[in-house]
Amino acid sequence: MSDAIATIAVLGTGIMGAPMTERLADAGFTVTAWNRTAEKTASLAAKGVLVANIAAAAAATADAVICMLSSGPVCEAVLAGPDGVIAGMRPGSVLVVMSSIPVETAVALATAAAARGIACLDAPVSGGEKGAIEGTLAIMAGGDGAVVERLRDLFACLGRVTHVGPSGSGALTKLANQLIVASTICAVAEALILAESGGADPAKVREALLGGFAESTVFRQHGLRMVEGNFQPGGPAKYQVKDTSTAIAFARSRALRLPVSEEVDRLFQAMVDHGDGDLDHSGVILELQRMNPRGGHPA
Repeated sequence: MSDAIATIAVLGTGIMGAPMTERLADAGFTVTAWNRTAEKTASLAAKGVLVANIAAAAAATADAVICMLSSGPVCEAVLAGPDGVIAGMRPGSVLVVMSSIPVETAVALATAAAARGIACLDAPVSGGEKGAIEGTLAIMAGGDGAVVERLRDLFACLGRVTHVGPSGSGALTKLANQLIVASTICAVAEALILAESGGADPAKVREALLGGFAESTVFRQHGLRMVEGNFQPGGPAKYQVKDTSTAIAFARSRALRLPVSEEVDRLFQAMVDHGDGDLDHSGVILELQRMNPRGGHPA
């Protein structure tokens, strides 16, 4: 059987999945898309992407199936079981789970795929909607290195891939990424609130710090969101807290304490509990503002 990848199914065409699907179609792959909310595939159909009404039908003839669904339980519901996508995939094809999922789920899906002669990578991404649109995602692939190489052209359409180890390693690397991102977002939000409380212009503070040691992609992009009050979701807070909570649970299973991450997780959980889960995760500054109703001014 040829190792060439020509046909791709993408399961999940939301904020990230839709632009990723477009990039694959633009690169010349034959792409079929499926989404639980069917209307989210309408714009893709207009650009030449085939649309399936059933996930298993989208995957049945594909050389590679990319899963960009929202969580581990959703991935398991769609992919696993006797009526799931894995059961209908062709032996010799490849399943690429690019969702952020627990390590245990990644390993279980790889085991189920292997039992049917299907290769499986857990290859979550970082870079947000902007990275998905521009094809600059950081892709962390767990699984067989030879399979990563087989999909090198596919990954090149989406960003930069790094093989990080065996099955589950990609999911674990994404959890590490999410702890860094979440903690940095909170630090940026606290710094801007501190600056404003003392009379400084947050926009000018951000401008002044660009190029210094405090600069990062998070500071540059999400600091601007905070200054502008633009919390249209690129990465919804409800997914951020899903990942931080998963990371902390994994740490506890290894008898690890992560005190900074635990506090960050509580902060994002409070944001979601206050009804802001669908806002961008940079909106955590709103939760900090709720905690500091006087703006930091002394009584």
